[in-house]
Amino acid sequence: MEKTIEKLLFASRWILAPVYLGLSLALVALGIKFFMELFHLLTEVFGMAEANLVLILLGLVDMVLVGSLIVMVMFSGYENFVSALDVDTGGEKLSWLGKLDANSLKLKVASSIVAISSIHLLRRFMEADEYIRSGNSEVLMWFVIIHLTFVVSAVMMGVLDRITSSQHHGHKGEV
Repeated sequence: MEKTIEKLLFASRWILAPVYLGLSLALVALGIKFFMELFHLLTEVFGMAEANLVLILLGLVDMVLVGSLIVMVMFSGYENFVSALDVDTGGEKLSWLGKLDANSLKLKVASSIVAISSIHLLRRFMEADEYIRSGNSEVLMWFVIIHLTFVVSAVMMGVLDRITSSQHHGHKGEV
């Protein structure tokens, strides 16, 4: 009975496989949106103000960061929780593939969120005069507070990871 339950629990990890496939469809949707925005940019670039160009470019960079985050979560999550990826020898291989455990994946996700938040904050600062003219300058303050919350969370996750990894290294030499 115990062996059957353990085998069933172990096999249930495959429930995640369609979720990772769903992320690949989300990546397709993001790619479509990226190229729609790029086409829009290219058709209107000559009549566009520099500030608007920078805002659109920041949006494109933001989408690239989100796409990279999706790929990172999709591949390393699959490899960590479902099954090792069998990539042909001599074929393409991502250098970080197989090296990200759950903790380092969390740190990379947190760093990506901070980077994405930074881009959003920069976009808001470029529109700061609109917020101030409309009397909504406190909205900018909340954007900063939210961004700082992401930064502090990412730093704390890094500190906790360092503390736990140093504690684990201390136990390796013990008998």
